[in-house]
Amino acid sequence: MSAVLDPPVVLDPAASPQQPEAAAADPRWVRPSLVALLSATGLLYLWDLSASGWANAFYAAAAQAGSQSWEAFFYGSSDAANAITVDKPPASLWVMGVSVRLFGLSSWSVLVPQALMGVATVGVVYLAVRRVVGPGAGLLAGAVLATTPVAALMFRFDNPDALLVLLLTTAGYALVRATETASRRWLVAVGVLIGFAFLAKMLQALLVVPGFALVYLVAARTTLRARIGHLLLAGVALVAAAGWWVAVVELVPTDWRPYIGGSQTNSVWELVWGYNGLGRLTGDETGSVGGAAGWGSTGVGRLFGVDIGGQVAWLLPAALLLLVGGLVAVGRAPRTDRTRAALLTWGGWLLVTGAVFSLMAGIFHAYYTVALAPAVAVLVGIGGGLLWERRSALGPRVVLAVTTVTTAAWSWVLLYRTPLFLPWLRWVVLVAGVVAGLGLLLAHLRRRSLLVGVVATALLAGLGGPAAYAAQTAVTPHTGAIPSAGPTASGGFLHGGHVAFVPRVPHTSGGTAGHPVTTSSVPRAGSGIGNLLDAGTPSAAVTELLRRNASSYTWVAATIGSNSAAGFQLASGHPVMALGGFNGSDPAPTLTEFQQDVADGEVHWFIAGGVGMASSSGSDEAHHVQTWVEAHYASTVVDGVTLYDLSRPPTS
Repeated sequence: MSAVLDPPVVLDPAASPQQPEAAAADPRWVRPSLVALLSATGLLYLWDLSASGWANAFYAAAAQAGSQSWEAFFYGSSDAANAITVDKPPASLWVMGVSVRLFGLSSWSVLVPQALMGVATVGVVYLAVRRVVGPGAGLLAGAVLATTPVAALMFRFDNPDALLVLLLTTAGYALVRATETASRRWLVAVGVLIGFAFLAKMLQALLVVPGFALVYLVAARTTLRARIGHLLLAGVALVAAAGWWVAVVELVPTDWRPYIGGSQTNSVWELVWGYNGLGRLTGDETGSVGGAAGWGSTGVGRLFGVDIGGQVAWLLPAALLLLVGGLVAVGRAPRTDRTRAALLTWGGWLLVTGAVFSLMAGIFHAYYTVALAPAVAVLVGIGGGLLWERRSALGPRVVLAVTTVTTAAWSWVLLYRTPLFLPWLRWVVLVAGVVAGLGLLLAHLRRRSLLVGVVATALLAGLGGPAAYAAQTAVTPHTGAIPSAGPTASGGFLHGGHVAFVPRVPHTSGGTAGHPVTTSSVPRAGSGIGNLLDAGTPSAAVTELLRRNASSYTWVAATIGSNSAAGFQLASGHPVMALGGFNGSDPAPTLTEFQQDVADGEVHWFIAGGVGMASSSGSDEAHHVQTWVEAHYASTVVDGVTLYDLSRPPTS
């Protein structure tokens, strides 16, 4: 079997040369430059990190729960008593849960792991590009990723996207290694990495698979039979790495584990294919917020619109131009050419993921686009480095010049959308782009001072805008379920795109047309209740009330919606039951189950004011629980929060 799948590799003498790292030692300036890049990235991602508090309290509360209960750790439960899980698999929570166990619960212990993942991702991008083109291009690619605004946001946030991006980027690097030598081991590593990425954010991790598989099938340096065998083996590794947790959860009896949040049938399988799967593409997501029409217009222009452009699209035109230019430069290289394989690896990632993001009709947030950032960065690095090496020819110089001017002009448009943010910067970038474009046409002249000046000016034109947005993102606190990088853009001339859907959550029981909402009372401002997309901070009096005799109860309180529950749980340090999960629309617990929990003395307080969706596509069990509590228990108000003491006998 081994002989069939992994035969001796015969290198094609016409193939591309050995990778730079094997041909010669790096120049002396490379290592200090890399250290400077990684240090600057760490500073950017760690700067005043605690200003964002818990960032996304929904996940912070789950990390807290995982640090208190190994069962909650394994399943990704929202609370340590394991009432319900978050609506994602738990891989990212495992990292944060370990951090909280080691260092205690704090904003830093929750957020620092993501920042370190960001630094690691920049390092992997550098290695991926350096292996193909050289260290200079690798440093450029790392800088592009580090200064992408949405990367500066999500590597300072506790959503699963940070781990997803790190694992997929490492998988891309491993694929480059696998393709070079037809290595079965490296390709299996690709499958394992994508499998664990699936445990961070489910089907989104699989968007890179078609391109990756095609590249290996076409470019690996071995026979077709062996390539197919290697891909099948990698597929098995992917399924095993992704499926073991799903299999365990599905096989465990439902009475022995928490309810699977985000599903209507208490099933991970439903979550994979529905709420976190095909429903994201079609908009048919049971129990979701907004529905198919609620997430803005779809189409090719979505990534360049007012909501997305400033997040990730600064160098997107450059990446596409350099992808085409790089492929033309490679020309009729042998099938196994490493440079072309690398361009197709990252180009396939960018095109497939970008197309899905552009056309998906379901839940879509601007921060999802962080998954495009590594592909953009690598394509800029490889394409730019490849054409720079060929600058003695007029064609590559023209492509570099056009790319630079186009990038500067596009940056001018993006900066124009935020006219109050450094209004002078867009003109500096535009002028620098024109000057650098003209200089690149003369880049064949071997004058060191000219080349250094051209490169520095081109970097200013390309990275000035995104770096400024990234810095603004790093110094601005971000909280809630839908964060956004950079200053707020406005509509109007040259802005294009659409305005992203933001659910309206009024404090009324009727909700708004098309977006009905369940609320159990009208809390006063500052009460700490929070809302559908953000947690509140309860007062000291409410927190003390929840902590009183906490050891006597499984849950110190219950309230509608995961964000509402998260604020009280993080403040009190004790489990709070999130009725209905994130949207309040999961059938967990049912009214009968909740009544039994109350009868068994497991729940102390019911907190009114929690917010959740109530729609035809989801369950209204949380509303039934609220109605039953309000009908049978007396209320008390503490600092604007309405509570019901469920430990007292109910009224008739």
